[in-house]
Amino acid sequence: MSTPKNTTPEPLQGDDVNAEGVPLEEILPEISFEQQRFAARPPMVRPRATRHRGGRDASPLTPPFEADGRNHAYVEWLEGQSMLHDATTVARQLAGSHQMWANPFAAPDPRAALQTASVWFTAYPLSMINEPGQSFLGALGSEALWEAFEQVGIDAVHTGPVKLAGGVTGWKPTPSVDGHFDRISMAMDPVFGTEAEFREMCDNASKHGGTIIDDIIPAHTGKGADFRLATLNYRDYPGIYHMIDIPEHAWHLLPEVPVGEDSVNLDPMHERALAEAGFIIGEMQRVIFYEPGVKETNWSCTPEVYDHKGVKRRWVYLHYFKEGQPSINWLDPTFAGMRLVMGDALHSLLDLGSGGLRLDANGFLGVEKSTDQAAAWSEGHPLSQAANQLIGSMVRKVGGFTFQEMNLGMDDIRNTSAVGPDLSYDFVTRPAYQYAMATGDSEFLRLTLREAAATGIDQASLVHALQNHDELTYELVHFANNHKDETYHLDGKDWTGADMSEHIRETMRQKLTGNAGPYNAVFTQNGIACTTASIITATLGITDFDEITDADVKRIMQAHLLLCMYNAWQPGVFALSGWDLVGALPVPRKQVKQLVSTGDTRWLERGAYDLLGSNPEAESSSSGMPRARCLYGSLPEQLGNQNSFASRLAQILKIRKRNGIASAALVDVPEVAHKSLLVLVNKLEIGATQVTVLNFGAEKIQGRVQSHKIPAGRVFDLSARRKVDNVDDLGGFHVSLPPFGGMALIVREPTA
Repeated sequence: MSTPKNTTPEPLQGDDVNAEGVPLEEILPEISFEQQRFAARPPMVRPRATRHRGGRDASPLTPPFEADGRNHAYVEWLEGQSMLHDATTVARQLAGSHQMWANPFAAPDPRAALQTASVWFTAYPLSMINEPGQSFLGALGSEALWEAFEQVGIDAVHTGPVKLAGGVTGWKPTPSVDGHFDRISMAMDPVFGTEAEFREMCDNASKHGGTIIDDIIPAHTGKGADFRLATLNYRDYPGIYHMIDIPEHAWHLLPEVPVGEDSVNLDPMHERALAEAGFIIGEMQRVIFYEPGVKETNWSCTPEVYDHKGVKRRWVYLHYFKEGQPSINWLDPTFAGMRLVMGDALHSLLDLGSGGLRLDANGFLGVEKSTDQAAAWSEGHPLSQAANQLIGSMVRKVGGFTFQEMNLGMDDIRNTSAVGPDLSYDFVTRPAYQYAMATGDSEFLRLTLREAAATGIDQASLVHALQNHDELTYELVHFANNHKDETYHLDGKDWTGADMSEHIRETMRQKLTGNAGPYNAVFTQNGIACTTASIITATLGITDFDEITDADVKRIMQAHLLLCMYNAWQPGVFALSGWDLVGALPVPRKQVKQLVSTGDTRWLERGAYDLLGSNPEAESSSSGMPRARCLYGSLPEQLGNQNSFASRLAQILKIRKRNGIASAALVDVPEVAHKSLLVLVNKLEIGATQVTVLNFGAEKIQGRVQSHKIPAGRVFDLSARRKVDNVDDLGGFHVSLPPFGGMALIVREPTA
C-alpha cells in the first residue's frame, strides 16, 4: 500500500530493523531472481576438492621414500594427488542435494547458451603478457580488462587450460607435452594463478554481464597420479584407461622400453602382433599427430613395473593423441573414468564458479574392434554420443552449458550435438572461409554452408571462431572420410569428396606457406600453423614482415574485419583471441626453435601479446613465450581511436546484438554473380529477414543479391541506418561493396 501524501511514513519496527534501528533493507543483500522464485530453497552447495589448495608440492613426503608400488607411503601420496580421489570427494558432497534437480537437462539448448554468452574471448595462458607480478588469472579477472571487453562487446572468456598438467615421475612433476591439455589435477597450476583468483575472475565477469568458460577433457588425462596408480594396479585406477595388462608369457610381443623412459610407442609390427594375439583391438581409423619414429600407432607400452602388491606387470595403453595423454575408458565395469570426468565438471561449475565448459577431444570416447579386419571403429561411435549425453546433461542439470571443440565430420557433429554438447566448434566452415580469403573465391564456402544445412546442422549451434591456439585445421574430414566417394561440383568440374579435399588442402598450402608465406608452416597432416593476420598477409602477397607499411596495415585490418563480419553476422557464437585483437603475426622460427623441433609448428602462432599494454618492456610472457609483433596495438590504445580494429569490431558486434543475429536461423546461401561475393539470408527470431553480404576479394564490386527467401520490401543498411534498395519482383536487389567489405542488411516488408 502506498503512503498518503503529506504524511510521515510509519516507522519500521520489530523484525524490520536491526538493534540500532537501521532498516534491514539497507543492510541485507538484494536477493537474486532465482531466490525470488524459490524463496525456501537452501543456499548453493559448494563442493570442495581436497587438492584445491595444494599445488604440486602439497605432500610433506619426499625422498628417500622409495617411489615404488611396494611402498605404501608412495601409493598413499599418489592417491591424495589423484583426480579420481577428488572426483569422489566432490560427488559425495552433492549426492542428495536439491541443486541436482533445479534445471532441465535432457536436450541440448544452443540458444539458451547464446543468451548466456554469445561473444567469446578465447585466452591462451602461456601467451598473455601481464603486469609485473600479476598472474594470468589475475589479469583475466582485472577490472580494466572487463571494462575493455564490455566496450568491445565481449561477454565471455574461455580461459583455456589452467590446471596442473603433464605428469609425475616418481615424486617429481614432469612438464606438459601438449600445452596443458594433458591434465593431471583439479588444482590450479601456480604458474597461472590461484583458485581464489579464478573465483574472483568469475565474480568480476558476472558484474560486467559476462561468464567464464572452463575446460574439461573427457577423452584423456596426462601421466599424473591417476595413470601411475593405474600402472600399480591399484583399486579402480586401471579402469580409468584403455589399459591392458599383458601377461608375462606374452612380453616377447612388446618392444623394449629405452632406459629412463616410462613408455614407448608401438610400431605397426608390434601393434599387429598384439592385435592378432587378441590383446588389443589394433589399428585405428587414423593416427592423430602421426610422426615417423615418434608416433606411428595409437598404442604404447610400459616397462616392467612393480604393482602395489609387488607383482611385476607390463601394460599397453591407448592414446589417441600424444604418448603422454592416455585415453579414458568410458565403458569399463568400474566406470572410474566416467566418475573422474563428472567430478571434474561439477568441481569447475559449482566450486570454482564457471558458467560453461569446453569438452576437449570428446569425439573419441568409444572404440570397438572391427569384425572384418578393418581399422577399429573409433570415430562416430555410439558410445561417444552416449557419453556426451551424460556429460552435457550433468552440466545442464546444474545450470551450465557445454561446447565441443573436435574436428569431426558434419554427420558426427550433428549426431553428437543432438544429445550432448549445447554448442560445437565451427570446423564446418572455418577452413572454407579461410580458403575464401586465400583465393578471393567464396564457392567452396557456399558449398560447405549448403552441405551443413543439408546435413541438418543449425548454424546457431556453432562457435564461429577466428584464431585459437591450434593450427588452421584443413583436414576436411567430412569430405575426405565419410563422404570421400560422393560427387561435388567445384571450379567448373566434378570431384569426389576425397579429391576435392586434397585440392583444397594443396591450394591452401601453396597460397599460405612456402614462398607465398614463409612465416607460416604446415602442421603434420592437420593444417597450417598461422595467425589470422598472417593468412591475410600471405593473401596480400606480403612475404617479409619487415616490409609491411602503414597502408598495408590498413588493408590487413580491413580483411581481418571482413572475417569478423562473416563469423559475427550469422547465427551462433562469435569467438576471437588475443592474437586477433592485437593483430599478432607469427614469431620467427629461431625464437621457438626448441619448441618446434619435434614437429609441433603451432608454437609459431602462439607468440606473446599484451592486451592492456601493461608491461611494454616485457620481451616474453611469464611462461617464456617470445613477444609477437602486433599490428593494431593494445586495447586501451585502440578504444581511444574510432578507426582502430577494436573500435570497428565493437560496431560490428553492436549490430549483431541489437538485431539478435546470434539467435537467428540461416535459411539460404544463394548463388552470386561475383566469385568473391557471399550472401547469407537469415531469419531473425522476430520474423524479419536479415541479409549478410560480404566481399572476399581485394577489388570493389557491384553485385546483385537474389534469393527466393527474401521477401518484398525495402532493404536497409543496419550500420549506416539508411535505405539501400527495394527488393524487386524476382526477390533481388543491388549492392556495392569495397575491397574486403561487408554489409548487414534488413528487409522491411510493406505494411498491410
